[in-house]
Amino acid sequence: MNPIIETSTPAAQVRAPRKIAWLGLVGASVCFFWLMIALFGPWLAPHPVGEVVSDNVFENISAAFPFGTDYLGRDMLSRVLIGARFTVGLALISAVLASGIGTMCALLSVVAPKWLDEIISRLMDAFISIPSKMLALIMVSAFGSSEVLLVCTAVLSYTPGAFRIARSMAVNIEALEYVQVARTRGEGRLYIACREILPNMLNPVLTDLGLRFGFIVLLLSGMSFLGLGVQPPDADLGSLVRENIGGLNQGAPAIVIPALAIGSLTIGVNLFIDRLSSRRSRRSGGH
Repeated sequence: MNPIIETSTPAAQVRAPRKIAWLGLVGASVCFFWLMIALFGPWLAPHPVGEVVSDNVFENISAAFPFGTDYLGRDMLSRVLIGARFTVGLALISAVLASGIGTMCALLSVVAPKWLDEIISRLMDAFISIPSKMLALIMVSAFGSSEVLLVCTAVLSYTPGAFRIARSMAVNIEALEYVQVARTRGEGRLYIACREILPNMLNPVLTDLGLRFGFIVLLLSGMSFLGLGVQPPDADLGSLVRENIGGLNQGAPAIVIPALAIGSLTIGVNLFIDRLSSRRSRRSGGH
């Protein structure tokens, strides 16, 4: 039994990283594809986003309309290419802001006096207890729907989670010997936070940023499906699903393709982040 275990275990250890690397490459390719669509999609669209190009609504895939037409006879390829910019752009801005604010608050919480740490932590606990959809309903009813409001809602919803993760890492790093040596040298709090703690937690923070991006894509798409997101005449991928829901019983591509786009984007991000996480784990394990 022992020889079998000794010969099979290394093979399993070799195959697993290759599989993870292959999936990570797929995820990175999908992320790069949607990033390019967000950047250049409006110039690649064959028709204006609101132009009615066919008398047939929910038209099937054809050479003239590769993604079919929507409930008004508009070209779905053009609407997906333009709508992806809103989904990817708003989610990316929100994720960067949420992760950045959460990380900065975490650093401040670790190096600041205890009373300030308590205030920041309790404030974050209060925000994290509010469901994101409920927060969106409150903000839309108070201020009306807009792209700025969507970003603010996503940032308020996901900053507390980013703060918790960043703070837990910062607390562990702050207790390490080299940080204590810097404090003994008389270095200030800002120096310790920016030069000693932040560089050593940057990789996990970037990984968490990617996860937040995927969550925010789903949040914004869900808000748009409920009619709280991007408003006409603009459209994101979530609103494309909502406005074409009438074609569901016909199997219209106008509802299937935006849903597949949302799914491929979130799955691609998760595969890429899993690859980064596994690579960091192997490095920390001494491989």
